Amino acid sequence: MGVLTVGTAFSDAVTSPGWRAEATAWITDVLARRGVRTVAPPEQPRVRPWSTQLVVATDAGRFWFKATCRSASFEPALQALLAEIAPDAADAPAAVDADRGWMLTADRGATLRERRDPDAGDWGALLTRYARLQQTLLGRGEALRATGLPDCSPGTVPARLDAVLDRLDGFPTGHPARPDDRTADRLRDAREAVAAAATTLAQGPLPSSLQHGDLHPGNVFEVDGDLRVFDLGDAQWAHPLEVLEVSSAVARHGGTDWEPVERAYRRAWDDWSAERGLPPVGASPGAPTWDDLRRAAGVTHAVNRAWTWCGALAEATEAEWADWGEAPGRHLAGVLGLVPGPQT
Repeated sequence: MGVLTVGTAFSDAVTSPGWRAEATAWITDVLARRGVRTVAPPEQPRVRPWSTQLVVATDAGRFWFKATCRSASFEPALQALLAEIAPDAADAPAAVDADRGWMLTADRGATLRERRDPDAGDWGALLTRYARLQQTLLGRGEALRATGLPDCSPGTVPARLDAVLDRLDGFPTGHPARPDDRTADRLRDAREAVAAAATTLAQGPLPSSLQHGDLHPGNVFEVDGDLRVFDLGDAQWAHPLEVLEVSSAVARHGGTDWEPVERAYRRAWDDWSAERGLPPVGASPGAPTWDDLRRAAGVTHAVNRAWTWCGALAEATEAEWADWGEAPGRHLAGVLGLVPGPQT
C-alpha cells in the first residue's frame, strides 16, 4: 500500500547544507557528462512535504532538478519510461537517480496554462491526447508498476479504504487529519458501496491504465504541436476515468464549460472501441453505462486520492500537517456524497 508512516521530515532534509551539497554535486556531474556547465549555484524556489525543486542555470539554458519524498520516488523512473514508450507525450529526463527519487530535466518554457488562458478547446485537446496515451499504455501495467507506480486498480480500492481509515484514526483527537467519529463510522459503513463501485469499474469495458493524478494545463508543455505531460508524483495505475476528477474540478473552477471537454475524452475512448469492433463505452446492453462508470470512478478516486495524500504527508513536519493535513480526510469524505444511502 506504500508509505503511510511518519518518518524524518522531508523538507528538513532537503533544506540542509549537506543535502544541498550532495544534490548540487550530482547535478554538476551529470551535466558535465553532457558537456554542460553550471554558471551559478542552484536556487531552491519551492519546498513541499512531498517534493522540492532546484533551478539550475547553465551555459546551455535552464534545467530543473526535482527530488521526491519516498511515496513519490517512482516519478523519475516513470517519466523516463513514458518517454521511451510515448516520446510525443512525455519528455525524456536529462538524468535520473531512481534510488534517491531525483530527476533533472531541461526547461521547456511556459506551460500550456502559462501560454494562454485555456478554454474548452484546449482542455478537450488535452484530455483527448491523454486518452490516447492511456490507450498506448494498456497492457503495459507490469512495466509501469515496476518503476514503483502504485497499483490502485479497482480491485485494490476496498482494502485501501480500510488502510486510509486506520491511518487517519490513528492520529490523536484534534489532529487535522483525523476525521470525527461520526464521519469515520459513516466511511466504514460505506465500504460495501465502495466495493460495489470497484466492481462496476471492473465489469466495464475499460481496463486500468495510467492515472496522472493531477492533469491540468499547468502540468503540460506544448512542444512542436504535441502536449507533453509532467509532474507525475501523484500518478497511479488505476481506472482511466479517474483522471477526469481532478481535471473537471480545475476546469470548472476556472469557468470552463466541462461538458464538451468530457465529450472529447469520451469520443477518444469510443474511437478506441470502434477500432476493436466494440460498441461505444457504456452502450453495451446490461453493462455499466458511461454515467455509471463516471460515478464509480468518482468513488474510487476519492479513496485513491486520500491515500496519495497520506503518502505525500508521511514525512511532513507538525507545521506542515497543520497546513496540509485536512486533505486526506477531505478527499476521503468525498465518498459520502457519491454512494447511495443517507447523507445526514
